[in-house]
Amino acid sequence: MTQPTRWPLAALAVAALLGACAAPSAPPTVAPTPGCLGAAQVDGWLAAYNSRTPAADPPASLTPADAACTRARLQQRLAAQAGPLVGYKAGLTNPAVQKRFNTDQPVWGALYQRMLLDDGATVDAAFGARPLYEADLLVRVKSAAINQARTPAAVLAAVDQIVPFIELPDLMVQTPPRLNGAGITAINVGARLGVRGAPLAVPADAPGQARLLEQLRDMNVRLVDAQGAVLGGGRGADVLGHPLNAVVWLAQALQAQGLALQPGQLVSLGSFSALLPPRPGLSATVHYDGVPGLQPVRVHFR
Repeated sequence: MTQPTRWPLAALAVAALLGACAAPSAPPTVAPTPGCLGAAQVDGWLAAYNSRTPAADPPASLTPADAACTRARLQQRLAAQAGPLVGYKAGLTNPAVQKRFNTDQPVWGALYQRMLLDDGATVDAAFGARPLYEADLLVRVKSAAINQARTPAAVLAAVDQIVPFIELPDLMVQTPPRLNGAGITAINVGARLGVRGAPLAVPADAPGQARLLEQLRDMNVRLVDAQGAVLGGGRGADVLGHPLNAVVWLAQALQAQGLALQPGQLVSLGSFSALLPPRPGLSATVHYDGVPGLQPVRVHFR
């Protein structure tokens, strides 16, 4: 039997790296809706999540309001076991991934401390019920002004780090092909684990920020195995025309729920590659060609 992934050392490292992170926000509370999954159903999801077995599919009739209510209930339970809130993930920010889930809108979920692992982490290939991996990227919030950002330039002025990231989501349900945007929302966008690399400091000067904006938009993201064979990848502009547009969208989506990004929090920008299934023995590395100083990030599957 595959042994559970062990997190304590990684969690301590994450806590140290977060440095001056603001006090974590409380789990969201959302007014119940008629189609919101009840406590017993969400508890069943959490039990399946913890045992890494497929959970019941969300109802096909789930509305966006039902999905938001269900997500909030699941997040309250995740927060109780996965540590403090450390940020958020914007999902379905790539049109190719949206098409897979029959939607044309991004979605968001919450990230908790024990979900984040260090560069080079070794993780069970069966880390979840429906495990996947993808090339991603994080930014770290510097200023609450990010909540009013409406352009990539305004976002970059309000963050202090760009962080390489391989997300390890878990679609967790019995029939992932049936998931749509509402279903993905309800399961907290499949947030499970992620491996982050060495951060790149955002330049303080305007010319440096302008160069970095162009580099992020035009970068070639490559996901390769240990022999250098290409597993997947894409361009920076594949994410909403510019990867920092994911933060613009997320800030507004959080405000609609009465939430806001806080200094020190991290934001996952979304997929630069297809969602791929891990296999034992695979080592995957993401390269960000065209962004000087942004180092590769690696994960190993056992």
